[in-house]
Amino acid sequence: MEGIPHPIPRTVEEVFSDFKGRRNGLIKALTSDVEKFYQQCDPEKENLCLYGLPNEAWEVNLPVEEVPPELPEPALGINFARDGMQEKDWLSLVAVHSDSWLLAVAFYFGARFGFGKNERKRLFQMINDLPTIFEVVTGTVKQPKDQPGTHNNSSKSKSSGKSRQSESQTKGVKMSPPPKEEDHESGGEEEEEDDEQGATCGACGDNYGADEFWICCDVCERWFHGKCVKITPAKAEHIKQYKCPGCSSKRARV
Repeated sequence: MEGIPHPIPRTVEEVFSDFKGRRNGLIKALTSDVEKFYQQCDPEKENLCLYGLPNEAWEVNLPVEEVPPELPEPALGINFARDGMQEKDWLSLVAVHSDSWLLAVAFYFGARFGFGKNERKRLFQMINDLPTIFEVVTGTVKQPKDQPGTHNNSSKSKSSGKSRQSESQTKGVKMSPPPKEEDHESGGEEEEEDDEQGATCGACGDNYGADEFWICCDVCERWFHGKCVKITPAKAEHIKQYKCPGCSSKRARV
């Protein structure tokens, strides 16, 4: 697979640097070098894998022969599907598998060198700040919702049960009745801020973060990270009454 040995990353920063190098190599293969990559993935050849290297290079090669391998292996046989689907769909499929492989390699190093909970969390946050290869290849890269446009969304976030995005934004309240929202905000803003500091996500258990989008279930009144329940600020604008996954499943069973 990798003919030239590379230094083994041992810290969070080193693992992240290794991740970025491999990621950049894979992005090159699927974008600027796509013609070369396409030609190398001949369906007539044996099972081939796409490898991203720490030095931002890439290669299409046979899987390693040693079992178990020194590192997690990428998806096997990507060349066999090349001519059986549209090129853009094939590239998207390879991109998804490449994203999965990158995470596997990064957290393999984390496990190998004994990363604790905080180190693993920090590594994931660093990785999660980057667009995925799939997003880059398909052109669906989304700008973070808590960046420059955050304040423009403050009034809109009220329409989806309760939602929060930053301390500077208007606090989210229930939809009943709208005229009372202003009084509620002016009279209980300090109390609500205190509540936010101790709030935890009903899905992951992490504490409230002022720079994150949150939404409140209108049934159980628990707060959730938008990312944990797969709700974006844009999607929240169209939800009249939000029910968390737990409350939705309870209602379905009844």
